[in-house]
Amino acid sequence: MSKSIHFISIGGSAMHNLALALHQQGYIVTGSDDEIYEPSRSRLQQQGLLPAIIGWFPEKIHAELEAVIVGMHARKDNPELVRAQEMGLPIFSYPEYIYQQSKQKQRVVIAGSHGKTTITSIVLHVLKYHNRQFDYLVGAQLDGFETMAKLSADAPLIVIEGDEYASSPVDSQPKFLHYHPHIALISGIAWDHVNLYPTWELYVDQFEMLAEAMPKGGILIFDESDDMLDVIGQKERADVNEIPYQAHPHTIVDGATFLITRQGKQIPVQIFGEHNMKNLSGALTVLDQIGITDDQFYQAISSFKGAAHRLEKIAQNGTRIFFRDFAHSPSKVEATTEAVKQQFPNKRLLAAFELHTYSSLNKTFLSQYKGSLDSADTAVVYFDANTFAIKQLSPISPDDVKVAFERPDLTVLTDPADLESYLSSQREKADAFLFMSSGTFGGIDLETLSDQLI
Repeated sequence: MSKSIHFISIGGSAMHNLALALHQQGYIVTGSDDEIYEPSRSRLQQQGLLPAIIGWFPEKIHAELEAVIVGMHARKDNPELVRAQEMGLPIFSYPEYIYQQSKQKQRVVIAGSHGKTTITSIVLHVLKYHNRQFDYLVGAQLDGFETMAKLSADAPLIVIEGDEYASSPVDSQPKFLHYHPHIALISGIAWDHVNLYPTWELYVDQFEMLAEAMPKGGILIFDESDDMLDVIGQKERADVNEIPYQAHPHTIVDGATFLITRQGKQIPVQIFGEHNMKNLSGALTVLDQIGITDDQFYQAISSFKGAAHRLEKIAQNGTRIFFRDFAHSPSKVEATTEAVKQQFPNKRLLAAFELHTYSSLNKTFLSQYKGSLDSADTAVVYFDANTFAIKQLSPISPDDVKVAFERPDLTVLTDPADLESYLSSQREKADAFLFMSSGTFGGIDLETLSDQLI
């Protein structure tokens, strides 16, 4: 008889992917949510998993359920969660459930404030290229992978993108602490999630806990160029192997990046930027620990196109080029802007960034963006003034943003129509366009916009 699992908040990015993965393994999957957006909606619908009615229905919770998996979007008083608690059913956050299903596997966890999606994606790409058996959990859609999660009975290895955000509404512990990795990589630490970690020290503590939880014989891999990580990584821990890495040697020729191997060979890659050279090096270090040779890495890496929305080229026409990126934290915005400028030093770069996350719209946190857009020739910041009421935050003004970024010529806009008009006026003043957001710039269609600008 097939096992039954119910998802509370099935529409979430990680949640719906786990639901799809379990469905493909033959589980009976049900779920609920009070809002489901694309692409989750279409993907659930294609597999017959989209809830018939939006909302919460305690009657969906029954004694035959093997597990109830609850997502962060649910509240503590969610009626389905309350019913499951009353019935004494096994309740898991998705990181807890993934650990339960992977106790017999070698667990590799990629953590860090930035780069973890790309590093995880590189590891998965190389493993797949060489036909290795593995399970995974990653935070973006990858070329050649149907879902962002896979759980199976026979894979000896699971590669997990582990973030530091809370596990569920009833468990504030960071997700990555639930995975108990044999191999952990920390890519860098830059303050984020201020609603959960109101101080820098509290935020750093989460990564310290991950390092301290490494088992005997465990391997901790870290970016030695990150000052805070260097402190954590060099700390003596009994029977834990600590391996530092730095940016992979590389060269840029006519807007193309080549890795330089120890033998002096040049290997072309499709991703670029100093931060991505660190990501490649981190992935190479992880793969070395799980049986992939340097030669196998270089054989596979040229075909890696990058993760969705991570420095993704949308359009190119002659000398003009248009990128979008998921960057939203200060370190990501700075690294991505620098990457495009260094890759195309002779192009006039317009960088547009949307303040969209809770942290980025927090007046106290805003100063962390100081200098993050300095590499751009022209810089514009957009935010939706209506968001503050929704997120229950104190409003900020365009002047607050200019002061925080410390860029007097910064253009700050709060209306999508004004943004589109401004961008149209810049068409002949820039050759490279970079749009960074975890949101939608007020609903602007970037592909249509790229046609206009390119």
